[in-house]
Amino acid sequence: MDCYVTLGAIDADRSNAFYDAVLGTIGWSSHMSFPGWRAYSAGGEGKGLTLWVCQPFDGNPASAGNGTMVAFAAASHDEVDAFHAAAMAHGGSDEGAPGPRPDFGPKWYAAYMRDPTGNKIAAVFND
Repeated sequence: MDCYVTLGAIDADRSNAFYDAVLGTIGWSSHMSFPGWRAYSAGGEGKGLTLWVCQPFDGNPASAGNGTMVAFAAASHDEVDAFHAAAMAHGGSDEGAPGPRPDFGPKWYAAYMRDPTGNKIAAVFND
């Protein structure tokens, strides 16, 4: 079994539209979906790390974890920029515009945002 991450969704349709657009900028797409759940992976192949966007199994409302973040690898500065732009255009909120992050290394370029539920995500390029 490959590794996976789950992020809760308050409104699955809204969250799926957000992740369809945002993850598409780095070559990810959905490879599996059923009511309240959608899985994303690189190339939509269902291999390697998978992100599940879902309504919580326990039936309680989804909430964002304080200090929790999922970072996605980008292949270039342009992909980081596109990821952030797609997030802003699809209901995300800015947590750090695309740009260099010298505190993390001289080649670290990243953007930080929150999805419609409030989950913190990032796109990172480290040449």
